[in-house]
Amino acid sequence: MQQILYFFIKNSYRLLFLLLLGISLILTIKSHSFHRSEYINSANAITGGIYENINSSKEYLGLKIQNEILAEENARLKSILFNKKDTIIAQKSILSTGIDSLQFNVTKGKVIKNMFNTRENYLTLNIGKKDGIKTDMGVINEKGIIGIIEKTSNSYATVLSVLNTKSRINAKVKNSNHFGTLVWDGKNVGYVQLIDVPRLAKLHIGDSIVTGSDSDIFPENIPIGKIESAVVNSETNYYTINIRLFNDMTSLGYISVIGNKLKEEKDNLEKETIAN
Repeated sequence: MQQILYFFIKNSYRLLFLLLLGISLILTIKSHSFHRSEYINSANAITGGIYENINSSKEYLGLKIQNEILAEENARLKSILFNKKDTIIAQKSILSTGIDSLQFNVTKGKVIKNMFNTRENYLTLNIGKKDGIKTDMGVINEKGIIGIIEKTSNSYATVLSVLNTKSRINAKVKNSNHFGTLVWDGKNVGYVQLIDVPRLAKLHIGDSIVTGSDSDIFPENIPIGKIESAVVNSETNYYTINIRLFNDMTSLGYISVIGNKLKEEKDNLEKETIAN
């Protein structure tokens, strides 16, 4: 208490000056419309700037939520697109039977671990069995394919990356519809290879490579990359095509997992046919 009294006594002149200055400013503003308007404008400018900064901060903090919403909407739109035969049929099917009756379903998720510096690379997703994720589902994002679900736990899933020397995916040259097998030679994280493409195929540098219709995991025509170069394998007499990936496999965030509801039925029928 003594220190507070000492402070007021020591600074009494300064405090008195500030008090009189404040009173004079208030009287001036109240008695003159020009000064009053200037004060209001200045106050509005200051508070407006403060509110703008606060709002910007809130928007920044809300980006995670917005990204989640956009990823969810993206997954829903992909589900509609992958099941689209033509506009009229797709709309009729969705309206009459609901999207759950369609062949493909899409679940959003996020990559939480990404390996790309070995020959057998895997990714980890933040979704698992509780989200309906199963082995042999396809994983993509807005740029193209990423890999195939390898194993699942209740809350997580691992993905066999396209940058894995064990990876085998049916793919085709978009312009010619010639098919081959998509593999990785383990050398460059920006490139994969399409092998066993017949020499009859007409190839051009820059042609797009997409998933093929023979795949039970991915819908047809999911983007993969573009032809960088092609050589004929002297042993097999087939093309080996070097493909520059659309995806930057070293930087992955939100993804979509694709489930083919008819895959098990098709697999069982083919096994039964071979057995007989």
